[in-house]
Amino acid sequence: MIVGGGAAGEAAAETLRREGYAGSLTMLSADSSGPVDRPNLSKDTLAGTAPEEWTPLRPPEYFAEQGIDLRVSTSVDGIDVRNRTVRTSNGENFPYDALLLATGAEPTRLQVPGADRPSVHYLRSLADCRAIIDRAAEGKVAVVIGASFIGLEVAASLIARGLSVHVVAPDARPLERVLGPDIGEFVRVLHEQHGVEFHLTQSVRAITPLSVELMDGTQIPCDFVVAGIGVKPRVELAKQTGIKLDRGVLVNEYLETSEPGIFAAGDIARWPDPHTGELIRVEHWVVAERHGQIAARNILGRKERCTLVPFFWSQHYDVSISYVGHAERWDDAKLSGSLATRNCTVELRSNQKTLATITIGRDVQSLQAEARMDNANLAH
Repeated sequence: MIVGGGAAGEAAAETLRREGYAGSLTMLSADSSGPVDRPNLSKDTLAGTAPEEWTPLRPPEYFAEQGIDLRVSTSVDGIDVRNRTVRTSNGENFPYDALLLATGAEPTRLQVPGADRPSVHYLRSLADCRAIIDRAAEGKVAVVIGASFIGLEVAASLIARGLSVHVVAPDARPLERVLGPDIGEFVRVLHEQHGVEFHLTQSVRAITPLSVELMDGTQIPCDFVVAGIGVKPRVELAKQTGIKLDRGVLVNEYLETSEPGIFAAGDIARWPDPHTGELIRVEHWVVAERHGQIAARNILGRKERCTLVPFFWSQHYDVSISYVGHAERWDDAKLSGSLATRNCTVELRSNQKTLATITIGRDVQSLQAEARMDNANLAH
């Protein structure tokens, strides 16, 4: 039984079949569509440079052919650990021998007057993407709240659709807390060169029918708003089951939770990272896919340790930024190469140890950094 229809859940189902599991396999997803390529919802799909037909990870017939009982628009209300059953919101009960929780994350909601207006959007699902595209077809000016990866990718995609875009964020530089000051400044200038107007060190006071009002009194007239102020892991199901939590669902090196036979993967899982020696939780697509694969093999008894090196990439117009590793904090951001020529590496280090490597225009160096970290992890 797999609860969740995102990257981790889909990868787990696919791996179970590929590894020879021939028993019953059910995937319950609260989303209204089957598994989709979520990273591209804020990139090519939203920008209109890729057709929606490219968005599904698999064609609908794939799941039937593989004997995967995919149930969309199906929420899970509870888990009966003693009787090993999962209960859905419509009252159905599904038995399981092993259970994977891959419930993902949900957008953090704005808490300001007017945040519940129909002109305020979030981007997590294909339905969300369609709604923003519909708004963009009718509007001329958009306000993006939050200079997160999602927020800035949405801004770039809306620019590609010919809209005027304002970005409001409390930070002095976009993405500085994740990528360091040098790349943060580079990203700001890059977006401004494409027409984005930033309102930094600012927050929103209210959203009116025709504008966004900032705390300093500035009024930004707009047709709609997209909020990208972060996400939070969906851990309610694990919590009510009694599974141990700590800023996510705690799992061991095999991605098994405190409840035997129940595994967790993707955005909700907090696992022991051999590179940093800490428990980490990562909200990246590739990590979720690899989690799903590892969890599937461990459901089958393979005892495969999770030693993966986190990786993600972010697209901003014609610039791709690659990030390998995981650094929640660092004391040094070492830049080599040239941001001006879009050919550089930034190493985020703590106590002279490289925790993460960021590259622009240096894919080989990114792969080499990943290989070094991977070899170090395997040696632990």
